[in-house]
Amino acid sequence: MKNLKQILIMGAITLGMSNSYGSDLNYLNSSKEPILTEAGIEKYKPANNLVKIALLLDTSNSMDGLINQAKAQLWDIVNKFTHAKCGNDGRPQLQIALYQYGNDNLSSREGYIQQVLGFSSDLDEISEKLFSLSTNGGEEYCGRVIQTSLNQLDWGKNPDNLKMIFIAGNEPFTQGKLNYRDAVANAKEKDIVINTIFCGAYEQGINTDWKNGAQLTGGEYMAIDHNRKVVHINTPYDDVIIRLNSKLNSTYISYGALGATKIQQQSAQDDNAMEMEEAVAVKRAVSKSSRLYSNSSWDLVDASKDKDFDIAKIKNEQLPMELQGKSKAEIATYVEDKKKERIGIQKEIQELNSKRETYIAEQQKDNEKGELENAMLTAIKKQAAKKNYRWEQ
Repeated sequence: MKNLKQILIMGAITLGMSNSYGSDLNYLNSSKEPILTEAGIEKYKPANNLVKIALLLDTSNSMDGLINQAKAQLWDIVNKFTHAKCGNDGRPQLQIALYQYGNDNLSSREGYIQQVLGFSSDLDEISEKLFSLSTNGGEEYCGRVIQTSLNQLDWGKNPDNLKMIFIAGNEPFTQGKLNYRDAVANAKEKDIVINTIFCGAYEQGINTDWKNGAQLTGGEYMAIDHNRKVVHINTPYDDVIIRLNSKLNSTYISYGALGATKIQQQSAQDDNAMEMEEAVAVKRAVSKSSRLYSNSSWDLVDASKDKDFDIAKIKNEQLPMELQGKSKAEIATYVEDKKKERIGIQKEIQELNSKRETYIAEQQKDNEKGELENAMLTAIKKQAAKKNYRWEQ
């Protein structure tokens, strides 16, 4: 009788949960994480481990300098997050989305707005999409591009995630039929912070509502000289890091449908960085030596880090030529050797980069720092602190 009573009580509790939490219960049922209980039933709290950044870039005629700064300084942003910790010493994952707006080559029906890339952690893909941007006159509708990114991107509902929009441009924030106040109010409801970067004089940005657009969500307003050339300081360690980057590439073992294309993309983005400036190529190499540069969808070394990975499930024809026809043991040994080689190269790059950063800090003047980079990093660090993020030295 006592057991029957306990069963009835538990059944009532379960029914109450389904009526009270609704969609939350569906979420819990679909989650692979354990549900924690303490003195009864406690709602599951997702891990604080994801940073989502949407870049909304004006690509009208006057914005070539902005695009060039974004291309050059992407790797500074990535490298900063390499040192981020959140929650109980967790390491956050970084996802970046990219929009362009204000370009005559885009559809007028869509408000001269285009999603160039949805949220992605594929650093080569992000680089490729940035380098694909070109400028051409147009109408810049800030409110509409913000709202479009809110509607189209999967922002998620985890309150611990750090979610930010960075919108950059040089026309009044008020342009377009959609009132920017409505768009930023919708962002605030989703716990998304909007940071505005006006490409021009600080006071002009205030007078054209760029500052107000940021303040309404607790974001940062910044003004930059987007046409100012970024000064990169060459160091005695640059050539060595670039040579190590070539050795690093040789540790990638492409496989599957994506393999051949992605390894070419990796090389192409190395070339794009080098064409901009040697220092940009160095920063990219540093990013590639970090945990944020992961390519498990096409590289056997990264794929093998997954505990569920089984080399036997990969068809012979999906392997690179040097591994086709090899036994499972032979392939496993080859992958393990490449993994050890990669770890050694990455460690060497990181050690050299520490010396490189010390050298730059001693040589660099405040006015030589990248404007877009500084603007974004200032906002990121301030907003990340509110989500219990901290930064290692």
